[in-house]
Amino acid sequence: MVAAKSIPQNHHETPAQREMRILAEQQAKHISDAIDEQLRVERAELKKNKPDVKILLLGQSESGKSTTLKQFQLLHTPAAFQAERMAWRIVIYLNLVRSVRRVLDTISAEREEEISELSDTASLLSDGQTAVSSVSTDPETRRIAAEKYAEYSTALAPVLELEARLIRNLREDDDEDEATRLGDGSAPGWSVPRGEYAVRTTSNWKRALTLGRSRSKRKSASVSVPWWEDPSDPVHTLESCRNSMNRLWKDEWVRRRLVEKRVRLQESSGFYLDEIERITAKMYAPTDEDVLKARLKTVGVVEHSFTINMGSIRGNSNWVIYDVGGSRSQRHAWAPFFQDVNAIIFLAPISAFDQVLTEVRARPSRLYLSATALIPNCLVSQDSRVNRLEDSLLLWRAVVSNKLLEKVPIVLFLNKCDLLREKIEAGVQLKNHLLTYGDRPNEYEPVSKYLRNKFGLLHNQNSSNRDRELFIHFTAVIDKAKTAQIITSVREAILRINLKTLKLM
Repeated sequence: MVAAKSIPQNHHETPAQREMRILAEQQAKHISDAIDEQLRVERAELKKNKPDVKILLLGQSESGKSTTLKQFQLLHTPAAFQAERMAWRIVIYLNLVRSVRRVLDTISAEREEEISELSDTASLLSDGQTAVSSVSTDPETRRIAAEKYAEYSTALAPVLELEARLIRNLREDDDEDEATRLGDGSAPGWSVPRGEYAVRTTSNWKRALTLGRSRSKRKSASVSVPWWEDPSDPVHTLESCRNSMNRLWKDEWVRRRLVEKRVRLQESSGFYLDEIERITAKMYAPTDEDVLKARLKTVGVVEHSFTINMGSIRGNSNWVIYDVGGSRSQRHAWAPFFQDVNAIIFLAPISAFDQVLTEVRARPSRLYLSATALIPNCLVSQDSRVNRLEDSLLLWRAVVSNKLLEKVPIVLFLNKCDLLREKIEAGVQLKNHLLTYGDRPNEYEPVSKYLRNKFGLLHNQNSSNRDRELFIHFTAVIDKAKTAQIITSVREAILRINLKTLKLM
């Protein structure tokens, strides 16, 4: 239940300030009551109906599954989305801090020296980005790097120290340590930031952060204040270092080094460096777009339920969508969800053709070996330098050839097409990473058409059901308006197929 707590009275406030405070409390209570009522209605609808449609979101890690799930929530359970909006503020701060750390790691003198020793290898960033090899690491470059790193690491020390505090905030209301630090797939000398943090799906991290208020550390623990009035809130550290963060990100030498190493932070989920002024404002509240971009890795299965009104005759249709995890260590958990599934939405990040996976090379477990009988080739290689597009193609082939899924319609999201266009227009050559592309024009239209046909051909060659319905969409799932249109189209198609299966059409 969402509760609107009163703002504590300031005994020195003027009558005008008191009037404004009372008005703010009334408005907050009105919004809170409206959200509570909508949540009550949504919960009642879900209880009355058993799940009629079960959908699986499949795809590799960082393919856009979590964002797609948020889009479904925003479209079909907006009250729940709005109720959780403020909880994402801490996650967005964490994303910003990690981006700053990545930039500093990239320009550090130690990294320069280490990368020079690996001149024939590709370096790796935590979001599957490659850093170019054979970058000049002459003495002058290393000297400038050392000076820049010393300058910015000193100025931004409070920001770097903030990371641990933000993680603790995400664990605040849990009975156990819910944050898990994942391996980053790094090898000695690779340009890799610290391992990515994740929370289990059983975590209650949103509960304490939903209202965007800070709980007082004093004995009167029941007192709640707006975050911008709590001196311990992370926003004050970020605001105090705002100019230094802006200076780092706008530094022409730093930006050149990022380009030379092909470190493209703009392609990462949770990229906010272009919006430092807005994000670090004291009274910053996340927008829908901010929440859609936010990155917080989860370990386990994420479930989302919603109800669709199908009219007075057919009543309501209850949907359940499962995001079963995309990292290769989690794919063995897919098989149990294949039974009774009504549709699959598969996401393939086609902009990732020049990136590699970042997962740690590991020996397949016995559980994995048993799962491969159901999902053949889902982990073709344990080498952490597997090309991400190649991995998506292999995973796609494994899904469409699975006997348990042969009658299940599939929706293919060729995702991050906006980033693909930017990359192609910047001159990155697809043929250098996908040899079968040959000498075709390196332009967005022929490239996107080729990739669409490649995924379609793999389906036709490997699916035992020639009559299976396949829907292919070019998507950029962080685009709220366009994705809403696509989801509506997908929803109608799935409903039509489901009703046809039930012989209601």
